[in-house]
Amino acid sequence: MECSSLRDSETAIGEYDVALFAASCDDAETNTAFAKKLEVHYPILADPKKEAATAMGVLSERGYANRWTIYVGKDGKLLAIDKEVNVREHGVQIATKLAELGVAKKKEKEQKKEA
Repeated sequence: MECSSLRDSETAIGEYDVALFAASCDDAETNTAFAKKLEVHYPILADPKKEAATAMGVLSERGYANRWTIYVGKDGKLLAIDKEVNVREHGVQIATKLAELGVAKKKEKEQKKEA
């Protein structure tokens, strides 16, 4: 559901000058098949050894990555962490948060080019 929500909010999120990707503790083959099945247009990064999840503090006690969204600025500084993800509305949540954070929108010319 979460990946579908992101896919369905692609236009709203795409207005912002951001790189969107998901991360999963599944292997690359599983993530690729999942992305194709859901027809998502953003990468799903693979972390089967759970090294990145552990380093970022998102690995749960059960060994799964928590559904958190981490917002990082272009300068590499942490802007926000959303630990209250609604999987059905996550795409809308992200677009709203980007606006709240004052993230720059793409230039109008670039937006039209992508459409």
